[in-house]
Amino acid sequence: MGHRTIQGRGAAFNPKNRFHEIEVEREEWVEAEDPAPRTRFYRDPTRTIIATNDSPDVGFEASVNPYRGCEAGCAYCFARPFHEYLDLSPGIDFETKIFVKEDAPELLRKELSARSWEPKVLVMSGVTDPYQPVERRMKITRGCLEVLAEFRNPVGIITKSDLVARDADLLGELAGHDAAIVNLSITTLSKELKRAMEPRAALPENRLDAIRRLSDAGIPTGVMVAPVIPGLTDHEMPEILERAAEAGAVRAGWIMLRLPHAVKDLFADWLARHFPDRKEKVLNRLRDLRGGVLYDPRFGARMRGEGPFAEQVRQVFEVTCRRVGLNAVPVELSTTAFRRPPRGDQLGMFDAGAPGS
Repeated sequence: MGHRTIQGRGAAFNPKNRFHEIEVEREEWVEAEDPAPRTRFYRDPTRTIIATNDSPDVGFEASVNPYRGCEAGCAYCFARPFHEYLDLSPGIDFETKIFVKEDAPELLRKELSARSWEPKVLVMSGVTDPYQPVERRMKITRGCLEVLAEFRNPVGIITKSDLVARDADLLGELAGHDAAIVNLSITTLSKELKRAMEPRAALPENRLDAIRRLSDAGIPTGVMVAPVIPGLTDHEMPEILERAAEAGAVRAGWIMLRLPHAVKDLFADWLARHFPDRKEKVLNRLRDLRGGVLYDPRFGARMRGEGPFAEQVRQVFEVTCRRVGLNAVPVELSTTAFRRPPRGDQLGMFDAGAPGS
């Protein structure tokens, strides 16, 4: 398999949707006429905004995802196969056809107002980046944070974007109630590798600056060394942790690269285009971590892998964290300040007296 590299995109082709029996193949002349597909945005008609899961691996129960698809275009993104449920491809479609939940703040207010809602930490975002480029214009994530601050419902943010620092006012308000933490995901400190692998995500230095700005504003911050790519980025873990701690991060975590469904082929193609000399080394090491296959879906194994190399990465992580002071003090988010603001009508007055108001 060989594909041309599309500037500003992580994927270079659209693999077949695994739910489709028929595959449409693009001719070379079509690709030549469409060398850089534009990003298109579509309204997402969803009527609920809080998603729940019972996975023992992810560390949270409920999440809010303002966008489906992600223009950041990370070549390895585990969320790409979710686009197949939209009748699209996890390849170029995932990063050029973005579904926007314009009503997310209103839906969130409705769900938090319900008597059935039991206050709990909401993670933004459990799937795609809530601060991907279009958020600068749409401000849907900010709208959701305004609602969360109004209700004082705790939130944990995971992002690769320094745009999160824009919302330091709302996050700081929540942090005053022990109700906010922000985690910046940093895969590499190399600008060149970032541009190839995460073409429209923020530069590493900008992410570190966001940690600094948020920490200075009194907001607990963390760094996620994620994903760790064996044979390509694993050697960077100590420096990433050191730089994040210097910037003010207090927490840290890591996740080994995982390649579900079509992401295996997309990432292998990306390696062939950008690092042909390292392709087999990276893929073979991944197979060593996963019992001979590129993806192991088992809980407990899929996020870290198994075997000597996985143990080596874990030890490097723990030793470095102890040395630089990360994870020394737990950050626990609290729901005790949660309230349901009166809605200004008779029903709202009854809601204001409900438990947790």
